[in-house]
Amino acid sequence: MTLFRLFLVGFLAILAIYTLLVINDHGLGLFVIFFGDMASMNWPGQFNLDFFGFLLLSGIWVLWRNGFAPVAYPLALIAVLGGMGFLSIYLLFLISRSKGDIAHVLLGVHQNR
Repeated sequence: MTLFRLFLVGFLAILAIYTLLVINDHGLGLFVIFFGDMASMNWPGQFNLDFFGFLLLSGIWVLWRNGFAPVAYPLALIAVLGGMGFLSIYLLFLISRSKGDIAHVLLGVHQNR
């Protein structure tokens, strides 16, 4: 679990620095570029479509693990829009809260069913 936590913290730090550098050089036009590449039907678009599937899967998992409770919907939206930035923080929070119980982290309200 320690290596997993280190990965999450390390990747979050790298992602934050990289994101700040990209914003500094290119601004905040992410969505236009992201969906524009998909509309262009090229390899960057294919990659973005594949990645978008992972973002949606992340949001669906957040909804499911929280039993589709009202609080899960904004969390799921943040998961889809925030990607690994959100997911790394969310997983670190869940690991801490569950004292490292990975079944609870992954299954949430479904753990004891």
